[in-house]
Amino acid sequence: MAVERAAINPVAWSVPLGFNQGELVSGHTRTLYVSGQTAMDADGAPQHDGDMAAQLALSLDNVEAVLGGAGMTLANLVRLTVYTTDVDLLFRHYGTLGARLAAAGTAPATTMLGVTRLAIAGQLVELEATAVA
Repeated sequence: MAVERAAINPVAWSVPLGFNQGELVSGHTRTLYVSGQTAMDADGAPQHDGDMAAQLALSLDNVEAVLGGAGMTLANLVRLTVYTTDVDLLFRHYGTLGARLAAAGTAPATTMLGVTRLAIAGQLVELEATAVA
């Protein structure tokens, strides 16, 4: 059975921002829950201290790597939670995330949360995701 996705947008303000209010998914056989991914290299060392743009890009690279390990891509994302220690700074770089999701043809249901700190000092953003195939 093929995966069917339908965007649920009772209000349309979120669509230009690159996310849907909801994603109705049916026919899927696999669900991947991706733990929070930050700007860590392959050895687990934090990267890009204080650089939101670079941390956001690497965090998304790390989400993609986990997806790839399950035979999925960003196109399979149905839910994305973005944690940040600086909401205003993240908004200045949010286009990077939106552009990569748009290029993958996806607009997952998304929540952004401002938090006091993340688990690793110096990290500014963390991405947690759910994907289906």
